[in-house]
Formats: sequence, structure tokens, C-alpha cells
Amino acid sequence: MSRNATSLGIFLSGLSGVVSLGLSSVVHAQAAVSAQEVETDTVERVEVKGRAQQFYLDTKTKIGTKTDADLIDIPMSAQVLSAQLIADQAARDITDLYRSIAGVSEYSYSGVTFRGFRDEDNVFYDGVRGDPYSGFSVPDLFNVARVEVLKGPAAALYGGGEPGGMINYVTKKPTFTQNKEITLTGGNYDLRGISGEATGGLSEDVAYRIGGFYEAQDSFRNNADMENIELTGGLLYDASDNTRLTTTFDYIVQNLGGHRLRGVPVDDEGNFLVDLTYNANEESDFQDMEAFVFQTQLAHTFSDTFKVSSTLRYLTNERDQAYHESRSWVDVNGDGEANIDDQTIQREYRDQYRANDEVSLTTDFVYDFNAAGIEHQFLFGGDWHYMDTEYDYLRARYEADGVANLNIFTLNYGETDPSTYNLTDLERDGIRRNRQGLYVQDMVNLTDNIIVMAGARFDRFDERDKETGTEYDDSDVTYRAGITYKPFDAMSVYANYSESFNPVDATDQADANVTALEPVSGDAIEFGVKNEWLNGSIMTTLAVYHISKENLVYSNPDYIEGVNDDSESALINFGVVESDGAEFTLVGDISDTISVTANYAYNDTIVVDGSSSNTFGAGDRFVNAPRHQAGLWTRYAINSIDSSIAFGVNYVSEQISADAQKVKPFTVFDASWTTRWDAVLLSVNVNNVFDKEYAVSGFSERNGHFPGQPREIIAQLQYNF
Repeated sequence: MSRNATSLGIFLSGLSGVVSLGLSSVVHAQAAVSAQEVETDTVERVEVKGRAQQFYLDTKTKIGTKTDADLIDIPMSAQVLSAQLIADQAARDITDLYRSIAGVSEYSYSGVTFRGFRDEDNVFYDGVRGDPYSGFSVPDLFNVARVEVLKGPAAALYGGGEPGGMINYVTKKPTFTQNKEITLTGGNYDLRGISGEATGGLSEDVAYRIGGFYEAQDSFRNNADMENIELTGGLLYDASDNTRLTTTFDYIVQNLGGHRLRGVPVDDEGNFLVDLTYNANEESDFQDMEAFVFQTQLAHTFSDTFKVSSTLRYLTNERDQAYHESRSWVDVNGDGEANIDDQTIQREYRDQYRANDEVSLTTDFVYDFNAAGIEHQFLFGGDWHYMDTEYDYLRARYEADGVANLNIFTLNYGETDPSTYNLTDLERDGIRRNRQGLYVQDMVNLTDNIIVMAGARFDRFDERDKETGTEYDDSDVTYRAGITYKPFDAMSVYANYSESFNPVDATDQADANVTALEPVSGDAIEFGVKNEWLNGSIMTTLAVYHISKENLVYSNPDYIEGVNDDSESALINFGVVESDGAEFTLVGDISDTISVTANYAYNDTIVVDGSSSNTFGAGDRFVNAPRHQAGLWTRYAINSIDSSIAFGVNYVSEQISADAQKVKPFTVFDASWTTRWDAVLLSVNVNNVFDKEYAVSGFSERNGHFPGQPREIIAQLQYNF
């Protein structure tokens, strides 16, 4: 297997002698007012360093190092999307924020393209695996305080994943600061919602948070709508000056009518053939998800130089879905060549149930020490992720099983009844997955202006397909190293090397029609420059990179079910895909009235080693990997009337679909107005101001392209008390 490690000893010996890095920034901590201060009449003194107000610029993160660090000191590209930015953009789910992330675009409704590579599963919450929206749901942001994005491979810290990058959602926690708010939401497409949350101290050492969210909206697509419900809460216990315990829960319901949504048919030039309201699903189709998350985090400081943080995350996730899937054109014209000109498409009906039970445990130790006059910050830790899934799959195909065909031009909804279908049980079950990892990292201040980082991780994973009993296991060691040079306090130049791997799902390995598959692996080299401007009120990052990804797993186009099962594998590993690109990001609070986030990304993702029998041959562009992307969002405060206006734009250049159909470039404009009267805040956001008709990405010829949201108006009225 690729870069297979035989023992933990190889991992440790490979790490020995590598100079590791120390953290050069000062750890920023926020603590509640102590009981002694409360009992006295002494006026609390607050020392403010830097800017008094920060709206979009947040330079502290753990995403790249698992330790508190300044972005300018981290030898990789990373972004933090602040709570203020989320609020200003009226972002209700993660897709609303893509314009603010360099090198990230929408692949489908539940996945993204990250530096040219599709990524659905490399999602973390508070730095821990366990995504309650896993599958085909879109993460909601009600319980999210901010979003952190790390570019490039992250396996040396976080384990298996794609080489393009990862997203970490930092959830809202209880605080001792008293705050209560309620928000009403309304808009077009019959948008209506209400949410509320409260946090504060229950005693000198216990704080609470509780929140609730409800939102419903019709879709611009036929037969589709959505309903989201979320209940959250938690307790924070300061057991001592050195020990803090935080426990939270999250209950989520997402009901989507007329889903699972696919695209709208197009011609080879990317022109929509029918109205964007088109949907292959019937009114009775649905996708319902229910999840519960329990998380507890214990942080303890042994001394000024030694501390530990441990997070336990448990979740259950159930997803019911029943929907019609477009399969192939019907030869209505009788010419022996069925294609879109025949206007009628065959569908299959899928009745599926999925459920996950997941447990994650992550423990990190951080030890600061000085050796031979050199400062070190040494991280060592481990994580364990266990997942047990269930999967039931019933299917009816075509008119033979009672599924009526659909004329895409003269829509004939309602002529088919799922209760009469001849359903076949495909006898699916689920998998049992176990992943463990041990990792180390050292950050070393070699001099006052040179920081070196080195790290490595040993992963062991084993999976079992519960349907067949097939077991699959492997191990891997991944490395990364980086160096940061700071010629000035406000400038850093960095370089890094990092690796990734992604094990193949046991269900795929167990398929009798699939030969043995290798884990997908990757590596990347990145160089960059970071600068702080105007006394730290603006930060820019310029990065260039080269990523190589090997052993991709893809459907074999030569495989024909029931015809050549013995000679062809349904899935195959193939070739090498390389991604070369450059990104520029600017985030800042230029003044007390102007805040801005802007980015541009160039990415060229090409198949350099393909197969003539595969959909993609050498030299072909990769799916849904635009060469150019640009995003801008700027906010201007009108302090005299306690209001602000904001303007945004999102540009994505031409892409290609999985069937090599063109996806046209698009530019979409957004705007917002916010005003406050004492404790009342009113905001109005208009997304896609000019009602642009466009596709965010491509899928397959039979399913078409994913259409972008038409003009959407969102009004929110918030009351703080």
C-alpha cells in the first residue's frame, strides 16, 4: 500500500532529528472576572492592545497547529471567517460563505471543490471529527461562532482526508457574559423563521447557554422546500483557576421536500434546456435528517509550561430519503440513438435509510520548554474515531418496476405512485470503522525571526463491511514541515511540505465487482508571504502551491453491470492529478467604518496520468475545478445613524462537468443594509441582486448542472435584552 508504515517505531524514527518549531506569538486568553473581584467595589481595569474594534479580522486560530497561534506565524495558508462576517452576509449555511474563501467553490449542494479537489468529508467541529450533517445535508450555521479554513493537506495533524484543505466549525459555547437575543426572519420564497439564545453566569464558576432555531422556506425548484430545527445548550464549569470543563449538546432536524436534489439539463455548451425550476423529483420525494450531538471538553493547566485539552464527541445521525433519479434518455424518436432530443428520461426510485453512531476522542498535550537557548512548543497527542453505520437500500427501475418516465419539457408530475412500485432490496447494510492516530509536532524559535515546524502522524484504520463481513485495514505515516522567516514583525515569508491520504470505504472494498483498491494519497509544496498593514488592521496572504494526488478512485466507464462483471472492476484506482495555483486573500478593518474581505485564486487542476479507458485522460481538466475565482465583501458603517451598508461579488470562471459539458462562468452581486435602534437590529440582505441565471457546478449529462439561487431577499429583526 502507498507509504504503508509497518510500526509506530518507523514513525518515531522518521521524526527523530527533525527540528521542530516553537510558537513565537503570545498566547491570548480570556478569563471571567474572579470571585474576589466581584466581592470588591474595585472598578475592573481593561487593557486594550491593538484596534478597539475588530469586525472581520481575526488573527488567532488553532486550525493549523492545534495550539493558540497567530496566522502570520503559521507556515501555511489559513483563514478565519468571523461571527461579524457571518452576520453581515446573513449566512444561514456554509454555501453562503464560499465567496469569502480563496480557492473554494461549490461542487454540489453538500460538497465543495478545495484547490481543485472535491471534498465532502474533511469536516471538523471544534477540531474533532464528527459531522452531524454527514451525507447529503448542508451544515447550518446557527450554532457556529466562526469558521476556520486550512488550505492544503492536513493529515499530519488530523488524519485521513483530501489534499485540498479542511473546514473547522467552532461552535458557540457558554460564557459568563450576559446576553439574550431573539431574531425573526422573513423573505421571499415564503421564508419564515425564529431563533433565540441566551448565555450568562449561573454562579461564580458556572455559566450556561441555551438556544433554539426554526426556519422554513419554499424552493425555486419544483416540488422542493426545506425546514430546519435546532436546539442547543451547554454548561461551562470553572472547577479551579487551572481547570475548565465545557459540556454542550445539539439537536438537529432537517426536512427537505422534493430532494435529493439534482441538476437541470444543459447542452454541451452549458445552456440550460429547461427552466431552472426543473426537478426530476416528485412532490412526495423527501430527505429527512435527525441528529443529536453531545460534546464535552476538559482543559487543564499543570503549570505555566504544560497543559492538556481533551475533547469527547458523540453523535447519532439518521437520514431517510426517497427520491427519483434520472438515469437515461428514452428513444422516443425511434432512431436507435436515445439522447436529450427525445425529451423523455427514464428514472429510478431510491428508498434509502442511513444511520451513524460516532464517537471521537482527541487529547492534546502542549509542553513549552527551552533547550540550549532555543524555545520549543512541543505538541503530542492522539485521537480515536469510531463509527458504526446502517444502510438500507430499496430500488425500483424504469417502467418495468412501475416508475413513469418524465418529459423534461412537458412535465408530467403525479403520473407515478411510489406505493405501487416493484421495489428490490439491494441488501445493503453498513460499515464499522475504527481509526486511531498518534501525532507529534514541534515549533522552534531558532532565532527571533525564524520559526521552524515539523510534525508527523501515525494512523491505523480498520473497517468492516457488515453485509459481507469483509474486513479492510491499513496504516500510514504522514509528515509535514515548514519554516517561517519574519524580516519584520508585520511580515512573514514561509514554505511548507505536507502529505495526505484517504482510505477507501470498506463497502467499496467489499463489492464483489470491485478489485482491491489502494488508499488515495497526496502531497503538496507551498510558498507564501503574509503581511500586516496599517498597524495590524489589515492582513494579506499570498500563496503559491503544487499538489499531487495519486490513486484516485473512480467509476470504471468500461464496466457494464451484468455484462462484463468478471473482466472489469466497477471502481478503479487511476493515475495522477496535479493542482497548481496561487491565492491572494485580504481581510481587514481598515478603519472604524470600513471592513473588507477580498480574495482571488488561480487554479489549474489537470490529469497528468490518466487512462484511455477512463473518463479523464492525460491533459484533461478536472471536474468542477475553475481556473479563476474572486470574491469581495466590503462593509461601510454610517455611524451617524447607527447603520451600515455592505456590497459583495462572487466570480467563478468556466468549469467542466463529470461528462465534460461546459459550466459557464458567472458573476453574482449581493448587498445588505443594517440599522440599529437601541436594542433592536434590522438587517436586509439581497443575494443575487440582478437575478443572474447561472450554474454553480456541473454533474452528469443525465442530471444536468446545479443551478444557482435566483434573487433572494432576507430580512432579520433582532432584539437583545
